[in-house]
Amino acid sequence: MSSSFSFRGTATALVTPMHTNGEIDVDSLKHLVEFQITNGIQALVPCGTTGESATLSHPEHHHVMDIVAGQANGRVPILVGAGSNSTREAISLTQHARAINADAVLSVAPYYNKPTQQGFFEHYKAIADAVDIPIFVYNVPGRTGSNINAETTLRLAELPGIAGIKEASGNIPQVMEILRHRPKNFIVLSGDDALTLPMMALGADGVISVVANEIPSLFSTMVQLCLKGEFENARNIHERILDLMNLNFVESNPIPVKSALAMMGIITEAFRLPLTPMSLEHKFQLRRALDELSLVEHGV
Repeated sequence: MSSSFSFRGTATALVTPMHTNGEIDVDSLKHLVEFQITNGIQALVPCGTTGESATLSHPEHHHVMDIVAGQANGRVPILVGAGSNSTREAISLTQHARAINADAVLSVAPYYNKPTQQGFFEHYKAIADAVDIPIFVYNVPGRTGSNINAETTLRLAELPGIAGIKEASGNIPQVMEILRHRPKNFIVLSGDDALTLPMMALGADGVISVVANEIPSLFSTMVQLCLKGEFENARNIHERILDLMNLNFVESNPIPVKSALAMMGIITEAFRLPLTPMSLEHKFQLRRALDELSLVEHGV
C-alpha cells in the first residue's frame, strides 16, 4: 500500500551548525537552509546522522526541526530525522514532527539493541500506527549494526504510512530486490552519495545526500539528469565530484562535510564530543578537492 507521499530528486541531510562552545548556531542554520533552497535542492532532512542527532538533546532536536521548518516556510518538503532505538522515543519524536507540519520523517533502524527482522517490522508498524505522517525507513547497517533485509522492507512497504526507504546498506543486490518487487508508490532513495548514480540507473527515485550540503546545485543537477535517463551527462558530473564524495567519509560523517562548509565560509568548524576536528592531512586533501571545484569561501 505505502503512503501517498511523492518525492523524486535530491534531499540534503543537513549538518547542524554550532558555535565553538557547542551551542546551536541558529543564524548559520538559517543561512544553510537558504543556501540549499536557492541552489535548487528538492527537500531538506534535519536531525539525521549528518545533523549530529545522536548528541542533540530532545529540546534541541525539536528546536532544530522548528528552525528548519520555519526558514523553509513550505518552499521545499521537510523530512525530519526522528528515529531512535527505543520505539517509544521514536514515536515521541515523530509526534513532534507531525506537530510542526513536517512533510515526512526519516526513522533510522534501531541501533545497538540489534532487533530481529520481526522486531524491525513491529518497530516501524508501531510508529506508523501511532502517528499519521509519511515515514521513511533508514537502513544503514554500517551505523546500526543490523541490516533490514529486502523481505522485511517489502513487508513494510505494504503498510499504510510507510512512504519509502533510505537505503544505505551498500548492498546492490538487496537494493535490486527491493526495486524489483516494491509497490508502485514506494520510494527508494540512495543513502550513499557515491552509489546514487548506479542506484538510479536501476530505478531508484533519488537520494538523501551529504555532499549536497557543499554542492547542492551540481549534485541536484546530476540527480535530475539521472531521472531524465541522461546517464552519460550524469556520469560526467559523478566523476568530477567523486573525490569530494569520498573525502566526505574519510573520517566519520559529519566531520569532513562540516570542515568543508567552514572552508567555504558557510559555518564555523565546530563539533560536539565525541566528534573531533579533522586531521591536518585529511583537511589538506579536502581543501584540494574543494579548490578543484572552485568552492573555497564561496558556494555553488
